[in-house]
Amino acid sequence: MMKPMNWLTMPVNPNALATWANAVTVSRILVSPLLFIVVPDDNAGSWLAAWLWFGLCVSDVLDGYLARRHGTTKSGAFLDPLADKVLVLGAMFTLVSRDMFGIWPVVIIAVREVVVSIYRVVVGARGVTVPASRLAKIKTLSQQVSIGFALAPFSAVDMTYAWLTTLWLAVGLTIISGLQYAVRALRPAFKLRRAAK
Repeated sequence: MMKPMNWLTMPVNPNALATWANAVTVSRILVSPLLFIVVPDDNAGSWLAAWLWFGLCVSDVLDGYLARRHGTTKSGAFLDPLADKVLVLGAMFTLVSRDMFGIWPVVIIAVREVVVSIYRVVVGARGVTVPASRLAKIKTLSQQVSIGFALAPFSAVDMTYAWLTTLWLAVGLTIISGLQYAVRALRPAFKLRRAAK
């Protein structure tokens, strides 16, 4: 007698859209405006904002776990990085509007994220998925940590070096990982040019 399949381990079609991992990802996007609203104006941090941010970051781990258990999908490979960008850029620009984060590091991060997102859409239209690289995941983590330090009351004022250091670390990783994607995108063109010689 066959045992019933557990929903946590049931594989999904790579082309599926309605998956548990995608449900968590979309929920992260829908909850993000609440976080932007509760970020305080006094730059002294907020436990509500910090815990909400922590919960959203944990949900990122959860949808990754579900994707690995069920199998990755093309839609998930697009939606998960998109959710990361909505959350990170939304939180960062909110902190810029509160005069906490400087505009230029956030602009550098935003430009890279927009360019990579456009690249994903273009190659995705050709049926090619572009999962996040390991360095890009570390970059996202450093961005999340920087925002967390800026929102937590114990570090927002008394440990400004914590969120400033991790913010500029995120900028460096953003540039390097962006160059990685550029090399990956241009590599086929270089191969064709060599073959044509």
